Amino acid sequence: MKTTRLMAAALLVAAFGGMGPLAYAQPSGLGRTDVLQHDLGIAERKVVQVRVDFAPGVLAPRHSHPGVEVAYVLEGTIEYQIDGNPPVTLRKGDALFIPDGAIHSARNVGDGKASELATYVVEKGKPGFVPAK
Repeated sequence: MKTTRLMAAALLVAAFGGMGPLAYAQPSGLGRTDVLQHDLGIAERKVVQVRVDFAPGVLAPRHSHPGVEVAYVLEGTIEYQIDGNPPVTLRKGDALFIPDGAIHSARNVGDGKASELATYVVEKGKPGFVPAK
């Protein structure tokens, strides 16, 4: 079980890297398209937008970010689990705010492809995400 989590975390690292427009290997069933990255000019923060595509049943394992995330579902049905809260299921057009440093995961629970537009306001110079232990 622990090995499976480590492998899933490694795939997520490959997909989300430093949250910049870098080349990376796409893990099976989870895709990432960098949309925008821009310095905010305040409090050493930057904004990053990423389109994340999930094949049916695919899980983005537990992780956190050095800042806040707003997840907006573009298509499909995605279940988000933020530690300490009940799961939330979002459909096309729904959005969710994920607080700074909150450990969370996301899974495509629909029958077809699911996609989200993830907008992050994160600290510059820190990794884009941190796999949960």
